[in-house]
Amino acid sequence: MTLDDPFVNDNRKYDYSTEKKSERAEYNFISSLIEPNTKIIDLGCGNGSLLQKLIKEKNITGCGIELTKSGVDACIEKGLNVKQGSIDEEIGFPDNYFDYAICNVTIQMVLYPEILIKEMKRISKYQIVSFPNFGFYKNRFDLLLKGRMPKHMMFGYKWYNTGHIHQLSIKDFYELMENMHDLKVKYVHLASSPFFIKNYLMKKFPNLFQGLPIFLLEKII
Repeated sequence: MTLDDPFVNDNRKYDYSTEKKSERAEYNFISSLIEPNTKIIDLGCGNGSLLQKLIKEKNITGCGIELTKSGVDACIEKGLNVKQGSIDEEIGFPDNYFDYAICNVTIQMVLYPEILIKEMKRISKYQIVSFPNFGFYKNRFDLLLKGRMPKHMMFGYKWYNTGHIHQLSIKDFYELMENMHDLKVKYVHLASSPFFIKNYLMKKFPNLFQGLPIFLLEKII
């Protein structure tokens, strides 16, 4: 293959061998939602950077599940308890085993998002889910003006080599929640802006102006 081959750069097959550490803006917001000294599982944990951060900052007891071998290897190098596997099927833990189940920017990549949410609900009291909002205004402009699959939320990939197979908006996620019994939205973290008008629009019309919402869900017992 050459570098011009469209299948060389393919984010359906993540390779964390060259990206063993990462620090993203949403990590701090996710950390703020978690109580110290609790038990968590990070589903689709990648290279384990978020899990490692939570262990250090919140003194949590945690483990993870990651599909890619390179991700699992990166986690093991950090001394993390992570196993390889899919997250949109039965997860091998007892009911209510964790305080929090986290799925950060991964739900749009699994085959069965509804099964993932059901399993998160089964094994934990609280669920934290974040995803790129496909209803974001830049995506809408791409569709309207260019008539093609928006690129903003595909992080530089193409429609044919992205792992984002279930693009969703904030409204789509609420629709999924309506079909989930015994589960409610406890809190939604929305980004803010120092500019008054922009901040007003982001809060008033999140489905249009929020790029990455973070949902805190709670199981109703």
